[in-house]
Amino acid sequence: MGTIICRAKEKLSILKPPMEQTYNEADELLKQINANLKQLKIDEKKIRLDTLLDESKEQNFWSNNLHAQGVMKEIAKLQEQVSPWLDIRKQVSDLKELSVDEDKDLDKDIKKQLKLCSDKLASLNQELKYGGDYADHDAIVSIYAGAGGTDAQDWTQILFRMYSRWADKQGFVTKVIEESPGEEAGLKSVTVEVSGKHVYAKLKGENGVHRLVRLSPFNADHLRQTSFAKVEVLPEIERPDEVEIDDKDIKTDVFRSGGHGGQSVNTTDSAVRLTHLPTGISVAIQNERSQLQNKETAMTILRSKLAQLQLEQHEDHVSKLKGPNLSAEWGNQIRNYVMHPYKQVKDVRTKAETTDIDAVLDGWLDKFIDAYQQLNLGS
Repeated sequence: MGTIICRAKEKLSILKPPMEQTYNEADELLKQINANLKQLKIDEKKIRLDTLLDESKEQNFWSNNLHAQGVMKEIAKLQEQVSPWLDIRKQVSDLKELSVDEDKDLDKDIKKQLKLCSDKLASLNQELKYGGDYADHDAIVSIYAGAGGTDAQDWTQILFRMYSRWADKQGFVTKVIEESPGEEAGLKSVTVEVSGKHVYAKLKGENGVHRLVRLSPFNADHLRQTSFAKVEVLPEIERPDEVEIDDKDIKTDVFRSGGHGGQSVNTTDSAVRLTHLPTGISVAIQNERSQLQNKETAMTILRSKLAQLQLEQHEDHVSKLKGPNLSAEWGNQIRNYVMHPYKQVKDVRTKAETTDIDAVLDGWLDKFIDAYQQLNLGS
C-alpha cells in the first residue's frame, strides 16, 4: 500500500474527475472525524491510555491489588473509547491518500470503503450526544425512601428493580454496594454501582425525586397512596487526581458491621464512615469484610458526591463547596408514576409520557432518557 500511496501523491497535481470527487469526499469525512476527536478529547485519552499501559508493565504492578484492578478497569474503558475513533481516522486518511490515483477500478473500491466509513461514523456520532463532565464515567446510583412510610420503602425497591432491569437490557454490569431493608417491606435505601459505556451520561437525568400514586397494598382500606423516593446519580470517581481532597478535611470513624436484626457480620471493626468536614457529607460502608476495601469504596463515593456538588454549584475547588441542600429537593419530583385512577408516567421536565407504566417499571426507560438528552444536548 505504501508504494501506491507514494505514486498517488505524485499525481495529486493532475487530479481528474471522478477521482477528484472521491478525494474531496474523503477529505470532508476526515475533517468531520478530526472535529469529533477534538470534541471527545480522544488524543488526550490516548496519552492517558499509553501512560497506564506503561504502568501495567512495571514489575511490581500487582503488589497493590486494589490499585492494579482499578488501573486495568480504566485501561479497558479507555481502549473502548479510543480505539474505534483512531481506527476510523487512519482508515479514512489512507483512503484519502489512495484517492489521488487515476485507477477507475480503485476509485470504485475507495468509494465503497468510504461509504462503510461514513456509516460507521454515523454510529460513532451517537456518542456525541452524551456530553458534559464525567460523561464517560460509570455511575453510582442511590435510592432513598421518602415520604410515604412502608409504601415509600416498597417504591424504593420497585425503582431499584426498574434500574436493574434497564441496566440488564443495556448490557451493563451492576453491583450492590449498600442495602438497607425496610421494616415491613421494600428498602429504606440501596446503593448500586452501574458499569458500562456512557452510564453516567445516560443516567444523570434520573437524579431527583420520583413520585408514585397507587392503591396501597399496605393498608386495610386499600386507599390511594402517594409516596416518594429520591434517586441520586453520581459519576464514579475512582482516581484521586480527578477530585482532590485534603486529608485534614476527612474524619474517619470505624465500627463493627451490623447485619439484619442486630446480628454481627463479623467481630472486627471493618465498617468505615468518612465525613468531609467542610461540607458535612458523610459516607458509611460496611459491605465488605475488609476495612481497607470499605474505606476505598467510601472514598470513591465521597469523591463522587463532591464531584456532583461541584457540578451543581459551579465551583472549581472542593474547598469552596457548601453542604448540599437536601430538604429543598423533597416534593420537587422530576417524574410522576400514576397507577390509579389511570395509568401514566410523565416527566415533569421534558413532558415525555407514556401510559405503559408496566413497561417502564420493567426497565424500558429509553424514551425518558433520550428526551432528557435532547433537552440538555451539549450540556
